[in-house]
Amino acid sequence: MSFAWPEALWLLALLPLAVALYFYLLRRRKKQALQYSSVALVKAAMAGAPAWRRHVPPALLAAALAAMIVAVARPEALVTLPSSNETVILAMDVSGSMRATDVEPTRLAAAQAAAKQFIAEVPSSVKVGIVAFAGTATVAQAPTRSKEDLIAAIDRFQLQRATAIGSAIIVSLATLFPDGGYDVAAFTFDRHRGPGGRFRPQGNFKPMPPGSYASAVIILLTDGQRTAGPDSLEAARLAAERGVRIYTVGVGTPQGSVVGIEGWSMRVRLDEETLKGIADLTRGEYFYAGSAPDLKKVYQSLNSRLVLETRKTEVGALFTAAAALLVLAAAGLSLAWFSRIL
Repeated sequence: MSFAWPEALWLLALLPLAVALYFYLLRRRKKQALQYSSVALVKAAMAGAPAWRRHVPPALLAAALAAMIVAVARPEALVTLPSSNETVILAMDVSGSMRATDVEPTRLAAAQAAAKQFIAEVPSSVKVGIVAFAGTATVAQAPTRSKEDLIAAIDRFQLQRATAIGSAIIVSLATLFPDGGYDVAAFTFDRHRGPGGRFRPQGNFKPMPPGSYASAVIILLTDGQRTAGPDSLEAARLAAERGVRIYTVGVGTPQGSVVGIEGWSMRVRLDEETLKGIADLTRGEYFYAGSAPDLKKVYQSLNSRLVLETRKTEVGALFTAAAALLVLAAAGLSLAWFSRIL
């Protein structure tokens, strides 16, 4: 547990003083009681209840005060809550290397099957969009709740040349923020202006903390290295500035696979370092899928994160409620035992 205002915890140092004041007043009360003309009358008045009962209500009040001080310090804890994600963008690699068979029957077929299962299990309240990318990136299906349209879009995938991971990220952002001014061509041109040049979205945009945008996420699946388009990590920084998390999924094997494309043969390897970098920049997570069953497990894990997610949440209200209950208990016991409220 952490605290947004930890300085307030110094107030807990006042509790020992309050306890000392309580015992001081208790001793003073006993001295005053001895001044009565008949000590026997005092003993008779105090004989109706065990001695420990007189200390319970004050102890409960002290505990309530401690809980209130902790609440003032604004405690934060990791709590599992229903996710607020409203839109998921599946950015899927359809480059020629996806024909490799190290993930059976092929990388693309395994990815299509896992994506369909993911769509079938995704909550009905969540919209899903599909971005297909190879040398360029296009919106294969705008965000929708129609699972039939999503599955049909996946079935239409056709293999193409090259791998433009950065383009996939920018097109995904453009899909989530249509008025944001995200454009792959403008980004590429701006990055070649020289030192200091950097693409910025249009409009009155203020960067957000990475991972803070809770309404949408991007799931990026690819099997290889970037061979075209904007720099992958620079594109990921755009997503980070929007607060959008990117969960990256690397499909393939570490040693890679040799594929033949139009008379050419080449070994395609998985660039895990870049995919991990994209996930780290955006406060997402990287998953490795070396087989079709692994890929399905990854999507199942991601699906569960869309329903429930663990995030740091302020829990001061719980301590405030506990303090209120302790005060009520102290007052109730005092009234029941001594016919007075404290």
